[in-house]
Amino acid sequence: MSNDTNTSETANSAAGGVQSVDRAITVLEILAQRGEAGVSEVAAAIDVHKSTAFRLLGALEARGLVEQASERGKYRLGFGIARLAGAVSRRIDLTEQGRPVCERLAVVLGETVNVAVRETHFAINLYQVHGPGAVTANNWVGQLTPLHATSSGKVLLAQLSATERTVILAQSGTKKITPHTISAKAKLEKELTEVRNRGYATTYEEFEIGLHAMAAPIRSRDGHVIAAVSAAGPAYRFTRERMDELAPLLVKGAEEISFRMGYVG
Repeated sequence: MSNDTNTSETANSAAGGVQSVDRAITVLEILAQRGEAGVSEVAAAIDVHKSTAFRLLGALEARGLVEQASERGKYRLGFGIARLAGAVSRRIDLTEQGRPVCERLAVVLGETVNVAVRETHFAINLYQVHGPGAVTANNWVGQLTPLHATSSGKVLLAQLSATERTVILAQSGTKKITPHTISAKAKLEKELTEVRNRGYATTYEEFEIGLHAMAAPIRSRDGHVIAAVSAAGPAYRFTRERMDELAPLLVKGAEEISFRMGYVG
């Protein structure tokens, strides 16, 4: 009986949480459409009591997503919305600016090219182009991949401070994904130092057996590393020697995307 009660309470709590999120999103949509709205208007629009609408607006205001427009009690969208929209806009801009360069790199390098950014303690691929020599149809767009075991991830880790890396790696761990994955923290730190000095990162079957990859940093207008462009291919063709030969082309491509993003070096 007790277990049934607990299960029911958990389900009700979850349902209530989803309902609150749905109402909060609806409030944002109402303010986006109307420009301004008072508590009574919001309550009527989402069919709740004024006290509920007031609590929702208060929670959104605390996050900067809405603000009081005046002493009249009207609310409007806050600058927190611009912050969230800006993050999406930067990613869209990165994809748009990187597309022609990635398409050219895929042809020149003959391998699959990706653009990835850091998402908490993962790397996430935003854009992908298959080269003419690609032997796989794997679509990595939207996929979360480990930072320590991928070339893009190493680039993104290398630009962080030692403190930031410690925190992120504590969250993600550095487990061995293949026998070749660098999992020892001291060895990984040495590798990341080489990445910074060399200007690009490499992985040799560290994320997937039979797959080699390399990546170079993409910088924003202020010089911060915001993404990585990578090339990946089968180990039998994308050999260490060939990667060493082609790395300058990848680095040059990353520099071109950085320039298109406003970075002048």
